[in-house]
Amino acid sequence: MTNGYGGDHLDFRGGEFTGSFTAKAEYHEHGPAPTALDALPAKAVGFTGRDDELRALLDAFDPSVPQRPAAVLVAAVSGLGGIGKTALAVEAAHEACGRGWFAGGVLFMDLHGYDDDPVTADQALEALLRALGTAPEHIQATADERAALYRSTLAERARERGAVLILADNASSPEQVRPLLPGNTRHRLLVTSRNKLPQLGARLLPLNELTPQEAYALLDHALRIADPSDSRVADGAEAAAELASRCGHLPLALQIAAALLVLDRDKPVAELVAELTEFRDRLTHLDDGERSVRAAFDLSYRRLPPEQARLLRLLSLAPGPDVSTEVVTVLAEADVPPTRALDALTRTHLVERGNGRGRWRLHDLVRAFGVGVVAGDAELVEEGEAARGRVLEFYCRWAYAADDRLRWLPGMAEPERFADRAQALEWLDGERAGLVAAAQWAGEEQHADAAMRLAACLGEYLRWRRSFDDWITVGRAAREAAHRAEDRHREGDAWDSLGLALQEAGQVAEAVDAHTRARDLHQAAGDRHGEGSAWNNLGLALREAGRVGEAVDAHTCARDLFQVAGDRHREGIAWTNLGSALREAGRVGEAVDAHTRARDLYRAAGDRHGEGMAWGNLGIALRQVGRVGEAVEAYGKALEVFREFEDWYRVGQALHNLALAHKSAHHPIDARACWLQAADAFTRANAPTEATQARNSADRTDKDPDPAPPPTSVTP
Repeated sequence: MTNGYGGDHLDFRGGEFTGSFTAKAEYHEHGPAPTALDALPAKAVGFTGRDDELRALLDAFDPSVPQRPAAVLVAAVSGLGGIGKTALAVEAAHEACGRGWFAGGVLFMDLHGYDDDPVTADQALEALLRALGTAPEHIQATADERAALYRSTLAERARERGAVLILADNASSPEQVRPLLPGNTRHRLLVTSRNKLPQLGARLLPLNELTPQEAYALLDHALRIADPSDSRVADGAEAAAELASRCGHLPLALQIAAALLVLDRDKPVAELVAELTEFRDRLTHLDDGERSVRAAFDLSYRRLPPEQARLLRLLSLAPGPDVSTEVVTVLAEADVPPTRALDALTRTHLVERGNGRGRWRLHDLVRAFGVGVVAGDAELVEEGEAARGRVLEFYCRWAYAADDRLRWLPGMAEPERFADRAQALEWLDGERAGLVAAAQWAGEEQHADAAMRLAACLGEYLRWRRSFDDWITVGRAAREAAHRAEDRHREGDAWDSLGLALQEAGQVAEAVDAHTRARDLHQAAGDRHGEGSAWNNLGLALREAGRVGEAVDAHTCARDLFQVAGDRHREGIAWTNLGSALREAGRVGEAVDAHTRARDLYRAAGDRHGEGMAWGNLGIALRQVGRVGEAVEAYGKALEVFREFEDWYRVGQALHNLALAHKSAHHPIDARACWLQAADAFTRANAPTEATQARNSADRTDKDPDPAPPPTSVTP
């Protein structure tokens, strides 16, 4: 039996002991029994990467390296099916033997732990005793007697020949391995398993997927082994990197992909990538007739208890790259978090810990496997859709509460759960990827309504965190769903939110079109409030496009609509933007008045953050009319507010404007200090372009008469 390596090893199942070293053996009463102490399989062809892991194994077994707190007798390599555990263990064993560490020989035993008929500890002991040269008639019947004889035989071997390495491959439980532990401290036991085995007191080495560089090298090496002139990977590096990603950087999947390319010499790498792009069908393609990723995962899945199998299926349907324990609880419709089941799944490597404690993730191909299992059974599909619906409603409830907290003003009802902005932002930060992914379920009819509701309450947060790509993604999903549903009000809101995201991303022409569509939809629906918001946002986009006169008209329309509606807070927003447009139109005196009105309206509404924006814009206008001292004071008030809210982008804007005021007042040292502080603030706000501009301005403070970009308006 070759186990994919081409070398002989011990296989003892169902009472029958097989292996090439015994095929013609005859046992004589007075002659020694044959031994099989050189049964290590050949190295895996094309073994690539794993330098750190190989070094860790060798360090653990190196007799010259002092081990703390005690000598390492057992090392356990664990990981997902197909991750390359056996290949690494065999590579390490060959390297250790080559260094002369195991003069007594090497025993290799495939325990078939995940087969329907795994090797028992009794069977393994009998096979190992025969390999050590024990005649069959001397092998006792009971497990304890066999274990004692096994340890005694190893001890004798150590005295006569030296240390022995036992490689127990494919174990599924500690019970399979524990009787194989050598009694003599000179010997070493190396175990591979899909499960973590902390019960053995072993040096644990969990394997992750290969790095992108290692995966690329594996693909290239595999093709060149078959044909040294095959340069498809090197010639299409971008496609090869995408192929490695589609394979989840899993060695088995990469080897299968390479085999498919080898079998079809004319097939471009990009063509195989296209075949693997369809998520639900990916595992169908990762099958070369002999090896299959789906089959490898199925061995682990079939051994799971029903509760764990159900949880794995539901996790494969969860939105985002990882999920919190809270979301898992909702998925499973559990009264308490299913932490025991999650912990058990992590021990099998089917579930991994995510980014941070209390978060969980699946390897991409495990997720594809789970999705495939669900798709193949109508009852599981129904169960899965119900779970996704629960997650959407959960997200809607708490995203709305978090959004309410971010928009909260004195006099409003207190939102659920989140006592302050910091708590709301912390929750949104933790769930952001899942929220964005779930909002894209708007494309599915059964989830469209909830997904649109979710999208509607993410804009403020995504703008605050400057996650413009996510904002655009969410906005487009909501817009398309609302259009299909012929819901003019929601479609108008979605166009308006999308326009703001496009504008922040620098796509100004598209933003103008989006806000124009939003305005027209709200007008047609008779939604004056929505129309006012669209006019206001259209003015922002027009100003960015250099159409300042039209921007003034748009903001004036917005102001008038909000005045008629009696919405003093939104009227303040309109005055703020109108003031900035008037200033750019050269009507600076009117701009000072507009920003003053905005400040007073924000203050009356209790909107501290809005008041800070009004102060910042008022400072720009005051500086332009020559009232520099008042401008510096206004910037200082804006800066105080933005720091209070930890709004680092607007802190950077205020410091930039303050630097310009110091520059015009011939205070270069103060100006330079402000620009350096602005650079730090922009860095904290994830705005590297603005941070670089601020540093450049600081560097040129003493060289140029006007070294910086113009003052920056602060937009609501």
